[in-house]
Amino acid sequence: MPFIVTDACIQCKYTDCVSVCPMDCFVEGPNFVVIDPEGCIDCSVCVPQCPVDAIVNAAEVSPQQAEFVELNARLARAPGWRPLTQAKAPMDGHEQWAGVAGKRAHLRLTW
Repeated sequence: MPFIVTDACIQCKYTDCVSVCPMDCFVEGPNFVVIDPEGCIDCSVCVPQCPVDAIVNAAEVSPQQAEFVELNARLARAPGWRPLTQAKAPMDGHEQWAGVAGKRAHLRLTW
């Protein structure tokens, strides 16, 4: 099963994970990053790089985060979402959002 990004990433967009991905399978949206499941080789090297523990194996996702399996797959191909192959600075205000739970309502789908 591929790894996915969950709602802990919303409004933060830490990208330390991107720089270690051997397959360049991260895709960036306005305030969230997803993993393209077709490119993910399940190596897990991205997991410890995420400072907010937003990356999990799709097979081990909690019931509360289950919708993110489909969201990662869909948004990886969404118009306007673009491949992200190099780390960049997190979003402005990331410090305030890093520990916030249940950020799904804040996900922006378009730039």
